[in-house]
Amino acid sequence: MRRDVFQAIADPTRRAIINMIAHQPLNVNTVTENFDVSRTAVYKHIKILTECGLIEIKQQGRERFCEAKLQKLNEVSDWVEQYRQFWKARLDSLDIYLKEAQSKKDAKPTKGKGARR
Repeated sequence: MRRDVFQAIADPTRRAIINMIAHQPLNVNTVTENFDVSRTAVYKHIKILTECGLIEIKQQGRERFCEAKLQKLNEVSDWVEQYRQFWKARLDSLDIYLKEAQSKKDAKPTKGKGARR
């Protein structure tokens, strides 16, 4: 099964793992100790992250370290950017419309005030 970066970040545990190792490589045991799920479950998450290219496992002596490879997150950033631009254009249009409507409202003379004698 081909996995992508969107599958990786879809799960909160995997996002937490990415966040942990983004700052510094950690050994697999240190990563697993930070979660209230079985070691096997964490290993499955690490495997998915590895398959998605977001982490790399490096052997150092008897220990295995998880190292973040966050370049793949650019795919998510690029995907989100297209929607950010879409909504920015929509909100800019709304802002212009509301300013024009307010200008028209401010330009109309008020009726009834001071008209009585």
